[in-house]
Amino acid sequence: MYLCRCFPNGIDIYFDNVGGKMLNAVLLNMKIFARISVCGMISETLGQQGEGIHNLSQLLIKRIRMQGFIVSDYFHLREEFTKKVTDYLKEGKIIYIEDFMDGIENAPAAFIRMLEGKNIGKQVVRL
Repeated sequence: MYLCRCFPNGIDIYFDNVGGKMLNAVLLNMKIFARISVCGMISETLGQQGEGIHNLSQLLIKRIRMQGFIVSDYFHLREEFTKKVTDYLKEGKIIYIEDFMDGIENAPAAFIRMLEGKNIGKQVVRL
């Protein structure tokens, strides 16, 4: 329900680094001819069998393009990427969210929160 409120016209591009429940929800809210880049599946690393993806029919119905990649495929573009992203951040074209927990003693709890998908944005432990 939350995705429908935030993206009433659907999602055109999604960068997936989570998989699992998040990807299932996103698939239901994608636009026709949308694109999904897959760079990780953190939901599959909890030491248990992943739940799988239940909404794959959306790839066909909405003609979604979904492709995986590994960052090492693009190391040769690192310098160009760093310059562009730095400029985009300065211009406000890229906005990010950080979820802070204070103290090194909370690092294990922050890590577990991230693995369980309880954080919003990048999980950071502030020292």
